[in-house]
Order: sequence, then structure tokens, then C-alpha cells
Amino acid sequence: MIRFLQTPGPTKKIVLGGLLLVICAAMVITLVPGGIGSSIGLGGPGQGVLATVSGEPVTTAEVQREARQMLRQQFPRGGEQTAMLIPYFAERAAQNLISRKILVTEAERLGLRATDEEVRDELQHGRYSATFFPGGNFVGQQQYEAILQNADLSAPVFEQIVKSDILLDKLRNLAAGAVTDAEVRKEFEKQNTKIKFEYAVLRKDDLLKQIKPNEAELKAFYERNKASYNNSIPEKRKIRYVVLDTAKIQAATSVSREELQSYYDQHRDDYRAPEQVSVSHILIKTPLPGPDGKVDPKGVDEARKKADDVLKQVKAGGNFAELAKKYSEDAGSAKNGGSLGWVGRGRTVPEFE
Repeated sequence: MIRFLQTPGPTKKIVLGGLLLVICAAMVITLVPGGIGSSIGLGGPGQGVLATVSGEPVTTAEVQREARQMLRQQFPRGGEQTAMLIPYFAERAAQNLISRKILVTEAERLGLRATDEEVRDELQHGRYSATFFPGGNFVGQQQYEAILQNADLSAPVFEQIVKSDILLDKLRNLAAGAVTDAEVRKEFEKQNTKIKFEYAVLRKDDLLKQIKPNEAELKAFYERNKASYNNSIPEKRKIRYVVLDTAKIQAATSVSREELQSYYDQHRDDYRAPEQVSVSHILIKTPLPGPDGKVDPKGVDEARKKADDVLKQVKAGGNFAELAKKYSEDAGSAKNGGSLGWVGRGRTVPEFE
């Protein structure tokens, strides 16, 4: 059905007209006894359901609201006297609403839908943008509801009307097979654009017959492009190995104590560990030389005085590690109580040795 409606031609219009007549006849429309005018009254409160379209009610309140809107459009400056004309607009309003519900129902049957996002886009960029988004800015929820209330509408009812309008637009576009100028131009260019180009076919075998580089040329080409040949052929190695099970070897080997002693005496140097001591220190820094290359003697005296004071505390039985954490200016060792770990000979400056 949708593909048929999207195809152009007069036959489609005739079939579409007949189809809509069938749709209208197939819809279950029930009107209340007494006629539309007697059901609406003279603008008073609605009296319930006026008609049903495929199970969807058309209420007298909806007809009254539609009639009042038609009246305001026809007589924008009319006063209270225009209210007496509502019954004259009521029948047309009812027919409009019934026709609208028939088309909306058919649009939904064809699988057309209007999303909340499309409703928001219609309010912001469509026919209502100047009212609710002047200058691109939303008037605010309170003003939005006030405008609708002034038009005898609530926000949910109004947004449902907008959603129905979107559905009807989609149905009209589907029936008309609407095509934009951009789509026409794109299709025209697709069917009429032509390209002229020249090309040559080169066969590898033919080229190899004509190109015969000598050894010098090959070597020069390789030197210029040596980087591109790096690792072009993965390196390979040929390995021979023997698997030894140490557990089996140990089980099959018997070594006496005398043999162990003899082997140790012959390889004593292999087992000799260099001399090491556990070192801790408390570093008191002296001032560095100034721009003139001289060291401030006052700073040196203060550093020596501080060092002597710490030394006295150590000799008096003070906890070296705690004193190091408190006074040492070597941040790396101070947090470890001044410990530098195990140090061998020759690994520090002569003064420290």
C-alpha cells in the first residue's frame, strides 16, 4: 500500500479518492439522537460523547472548543455577541473532528507514527515557533500553559493535537509522493552526469621484458630503500637442544662429603662474597658556594654546630633512627631511619669510607 501511494500518476489519485470513501464508510461512526446542533447547545458545558470513530470518541467538549476556535478565526475582533453563532459553527466543527479522526486512524493503520521528539521539533521550528519560541528561546512552562489556557486548551490536549497534525502531514506526503527539489536535483545529476577519462593497461610480464637493470642499478636501488627491506624476511635460527631432568640426575648421582669439600676448595673464589657493612647516617648539609665561588663560613659553622648537637644526642643513648628521621637532610634515607642498606668497599666517597 505505501509503495503504491508513493508512485506518481492520475490513477493513484482516483484510487486514493475511492479508498478514502471506503475508509469513511468502513469507520463505525455513531451520532447521538437529535442531531449535532441540539447536542452542542449554545456554548454551555459538554454533555458527553457526540460520536465514535472506530472506537475513538468525539466529545461535545472537543466540538465546542473547535467551534470556538473557528469563530475566533472568522471574527477575531468579535465580542460576547459572537457566542450566539456557536451553533452555526458546531456542525462544521463536528464534521472536521470526525474527518480528522478518520484520517488519523488510517494513518496509524498504515504504520505512521508521531514521536514526542517530532512534537518538540514542531513546536520549536514549525508553525508554532513564533508563539512558543520567539527568537529561538522558549517562553517558559508557565507562559506556555497560560497561552494554551487562553485558547481553552491544556498542554496534554494541545500536544496530542500537534501529534495528530504531524500524522496528517505524513499521510498527505505519503499520498502525494512528495519529492523535494534537492531530491530531484540529486536524481537528475545521478542519471545525467558523465565522466570522460583515459587509462592505460600495464601488464607485469610486458614490463619485465623491457626493464633489465644491471647489478650496479640493483645495488643502488637497494641502498636507497634499505629501510623498507628491514625485517622483510623474518629471521630464522636452527637450534639443537637436550632436555635434562634434574630430579632423575640427582637421584642417579651420589656425591660424598670428601668430594664436596674438594670441589669447594678448588672453587673457593667462586663462593667468596665481597665484604659489606650495614650503613646508616644522618646528613647535615653545608651551604653551597655562592656566585663568587666562596662558601659562607657562618653557614658552615651553623651546620657543624647542628651536627655536633646531633652527635651528642647519639652518644647520650638517643635512638639513632628517630634522630635521623628528625634531623637528617637526606630525604631518601631519613624516612628509613638513616639506613643506606648494605654497602661494599669502594662504593662511596673516600670521606665516607
